Amino acid sequence: MNFLNLKKITIKQLQWLAWIAIFLVSFFSMVTVDAFTWSLTYSLINTGFYAIIIYGNINWLFPRYYERNKKFIYVILVIVFLTLCGFGRGYLITFVYNTFFSIKPITIEWYRLIYLSISGIVIFILSFMLRIVLAYFVLKQQTEDILLQKTTAELNLLKSQVQPHFLFNTLNNIYYEAYLEAPKTAELIERLAAMMRYFVDESPKTEVTISTELNFLENYIALEKIRIRHQISINFIKDYSTDHLLPPMLMMTFVENIFKHGIDKLSDKNQIEITLTALDGNLLFKTVNSSNKNTVDKGGFGIENLKKRLTILYGNRFELHTELIANCYTAYFKIPI
Repeated sequence: MNFLNLKKITIKQLQWLAWIAIFLVSFFSMVTVDAFTWSLTYSLINTGFYAIIIYGNINWLFPRYYERNKKFIYVILVIVFLTLCGFGRGYLITFVYNTFFSIKPITIEWYRLIYLSISGIVIFILSFMLRIVLAYFVLKQQTEDILLQKTTAELNLLKSQVQPHFLFNTLNNIYYEAYLEAPKTAELIERLAAMMRYFVDESPKTEVTISTELNFLENYIALEKIRIRHQISINFIKDYSTDHLLPPMLMMTFVENIFKHGIDKLSDKNQIEITLTALDGNLLFKTVNSSNKNTVDKGGFGIENLKKRLTILYGNRFELHTELIANCYTAYFKIPI
């Protein structure tokens, strides 16, 4: 049983304690003037109907009608509900009393039924108090859960910081050794270290600068190129005057798809064009690569996930298009900045 379930059971236990208290108050207020068994039975019937009124409202009538803006229907149903409960309680009490306790049967008067129906209004009002109390306990539990998750996340973050720092320091040492013997290899190690720092320091942020994002993309492209046997023609066009902010890793999806699905590793005719333009308060990012239907995003979820993320970030204030025409695959998005 986990911590959350334990809390839910505690709420139920509190409700049970409340109902036991209501039953005992009713029972001890009657037992001084009536027989023990009748006081017990009468208190059980009354407490049962109180529960029907309260939970019938907070679990069925209120959420199904009032919260769905069906207030008129809600009022009508409440009146019918309280009337039925009042009449039902009156007839049940009379039936049980006549059957098991009374020597001479009694009849229930109509004013008594009306009184029981009207008295149900007080219990009905109490149902809103119970609803507020339950909402408070649920909110309190959720707050405690969030604080617990936050504390756990902070502890995990502190633990995880040890490994990246060790790796960065180790890479710096390897870079120094490689620089003395193979400067080109050292350059690649430096790019890898920069990418790792981006993942640790920048990607958790809500926004990064365009230059930071571009630097990450350029390092990624440089490392991907060493895995391709033949030379790749890449034309990266950048046209922006201000270092705007944007969510991290948006442009990565298109570039990653090119190297995952749009590169023919056996061909020496791979051509890639990447364009980034800031214009009229919008950022336009476009990639075009020579490809064919067999190498374009085979069952990948990258574009679909990017669309969901853009929807969360910008609502309907973005454009996203992909198309395959002839032997060129184009991916394009436009976002406000």
